[in-house]
Amino acid sequence: MIFFSPLPFLKSAVELFFVASIAALLGFSLFCICFILLIRFKSRSSRHLQNFNSLWTVRFLFVVFIACWALTEVIRLPLFPHIYLRPLFPQLTPPQQASFCKLHLVLSLGFFEPGFLVILLFLLDVSVKQTTPKSFLSVFYVFASCVPLFLLQVYFVFLDGSDVCLPETLNRIWFRFSIDQDHDDATIMCAYPFVSTVLFGIFGVIFILSFMLSFWKVVSHVINKALKVRIFALAFTILIFLPLQILLMGLSAFWTPNKTTHDGFAIAVFLTTFACAVVGEGILVIKPIADSLNAICGRAEQPLPENCHGESSSAPPPAEDGVGAVTV
Repeated sequence: MIFFSPLPFLKSAVELFFVASIAALLGFSLFCICFILLIRFKSRSSRHLQNFNSLWTVRFLFVVFIACWALTEVIRLPLFPHIYLRPLFPQLTPPQQASFCKLHLVLSLGFFEPGFLVILLFLLDVSVKQTTPKSFLSVFYVFASCVPLFLLQVYFVFLDGSDVCLPETLNRIWFRFSIDQDHDDATIMCAYPFVSTVLFGIFGVIFILSFMLSFWKVVSHVINKALKVRIFALAFTILIFLPLQILLMGLSAFWTPNKTTHDGFAIAVFLTTFACAVVGEGILVIKPIADSLNAICGRAEQPLPENCHGESSSAPPPAEDGVGAVTV
């Protein structure tokens, strides 16, 4: 294995990159929430939007899960304990600081990222159905899908499962990096243990198979070329970047985090999930809402045709919250 000498300015540049990217994703998520609330408000005065608005809770939860995943990425940064915890807890030992690496693993790989991926699959699958499930059942479905992986991550990270008989290089959750190993101000750097990666990889395989089934169902129902391009873009992002994320997390276990090579893996793993989140929000939240609002504005500008009795013809029935409503 080839290692490079750690450079202090590179550490700062990497942390700056993560902070800037997380801030950008949080800003984009806030914009998505504003769009969701806008169509929620518009649906009260437009019956054509009421069926499209039926899954606003699920879309809202989708954006919230992405925002929470972004916030958990801050926890794994070395600057987190030094900037945010040092004023409140000045005497944190390296093992205590390392607990935040465990917290990041459980929340990120065990709950928030699987959560928004499950919602993404749900929104894609429901887009070809004639009727949409109730919001309560949809939210219950999302949480029920995340619980098994979350409990497994908690068991292997926090409980006795963490003592799985694996080489130390494959089972480490955190590293202590400092020139003087006895120095109390050592930098704690988070890693992806092999067991957590395998658990998330199993979830990823099941998710990808389910996504491919839903993808082919949607493609077979959609005849609009613009919609097909949108669906293929979403499929390309998920089917390329999710397996790449799992592969990179597995490979990162063979490199120690105090090396420049590990910074490259960390950035690549982050960007794979970042891409899935941004493309998912753009295709499943921003674009369909914008199309629906434009369609309503266009309908409002057109004069109502008159029938043979001189009365205005009735408006077309509202579309379901599926392909007809341009969900994807």
